[in-house]
Amino acid sequence: MATHERRITALAIGAGLPSTIVAVTFLHNTHLAAGTRWTAITVLVLWWLWCILFLRESVVRPLQTLANMLAAIREQDYSHRAIRHNAGDALGLAMLEINGLMADLRERRLGALEATALLRRVMTEIDVTVLAFDEEGALRLANAAGERLFERSSEQLLGRRAEELGVGETLSGDTPRVVELTFGGRRGRWELRRGAFRQGGQPHQFVVLTDVSRSLREEERLAWQRIIRVLGHEINNSLTPIRSLAERLRELLDREPPDGELRDDLQRGLGVIANRSAGLTRFLGSYAQLAKLPPPKRAPLSVRAWIERVVRLESRLDVVIQPDADVTIDADGDQLDQLLINLVKNAVDAALSTQGGVRVRWQRDDAGLTVDVEDDGPGLPASANLFVPFFTTKPGGTGIGLVLSREIAELHGGVLTVENRSDARGCIARFHLARP
Repeated sequence: MATHERRITALAIGAGLPSTIVAVTFLHNTHLAAGTRWTAITVLVLWWLWCILFLRESVVRPLQTLANMLAAIREQDYSHRAIRHNAGDALGLAMLEINGLMADLRERRLGALEATALLRRVMTEIDVTVLAFDEEGALRLANAAGERLFERSSEQLLGRRAEELGVGETLSGDTPRVVELTFGGRRGRWELRRGAFRQGGQPHQFVVLTDVSRSLREEERLAWQRIIRVLGHEINNSLTPIRSLAERLRELLDREPPDGELRDDLQRGLGVIANRSAGLTRFLGSYAQLAKLPPPKRAPLSVRAWIERVVRLESRLDVVIQPDADVTIDADGDQLDQLLINLVKNAVDAALSTQGGVRVRWQRDDAGLTVDVEDDGPGLPASANLFVPFFTTKPGGTGIGLVLSREIAELHGGVLTVENRSDARGCIARFHLARP
């Protein structure tokens, strides 16, 4: 089958051939000189051939230009333009329109690229985990927050099923809702949002996880602070006159003592009032620490020196230090002393009840610093109230140590967890401070 170019050439030859033959015949039969006749015939034939080539180029070349521009559009190359065009004819209008289409597509592509770059930047910077799963439940996308959450790179995560990653429950149920999930041995509360989209014609789900543990704990802490302030104000207002009255009565009894048994009863009763008032005052003062904990005053702190200093304070049991390479962190040494003192004290209390031991160790890696306080005690009871103020599992405990320690950890940007050991009886308290 003849090509379009050959058909155009054939039509041009066919259109001019009869008139050319007639003209050549006429010139050949004239009485002009032979040289003149052949010159005229040659000029006529050359003119005819030039018209054929010009007609062919005028038809074929614009079509080739349009074909090249359409091919560029298919390949998403919008830099091509038709340079020679005349708006006064149909071909010129076609060239103008395709130039305009090229310009529009280029602007749209630039806008899409900029929007995509912005989206990627936002996905990288936001502290919200975004995950995308296909219809089989396999992970197809994870942003930087997701990589930090799972402590793995995208290459290690992609293709894994949601159940393997511990987020299988996020793909079903109503949203938004708050769920409890465990990542890296740390359990927290997360706000779950979920949506659907299609990629390559296949249905996918995206999951957005927002860590609300700290926000909820902050709300709880503020609520407890308000309660503590109110309780402290009201109870102190009551205790002060009671204690003052008890002391005044004791002074009167000392000056004018009654006789016999009545004097002894009054003295014992007033002594109980004074002692219990003083004890309640101290009790409330310990809880007031939660409402008065200041922001940390950071300075370089040697981890080895910090742990050795705190361990030396414990005299009831020889606490074993399992050392690692010394590292220096930027932290408030006084506050971290209080944190570790509470953890070591709790561990020793537990170990003494079973005649076990206590070990303190630290480790620095790419994720940050981890300090473990491990004991051979009886372990923790199954309770979710360990970090609730006023709650304690020890006789005579105040319920303030763990709460205060967690507040100190979070003020430093860290996490404090307490859980039973998996390898033996006992408990392990872990303070993790992320690398800045």
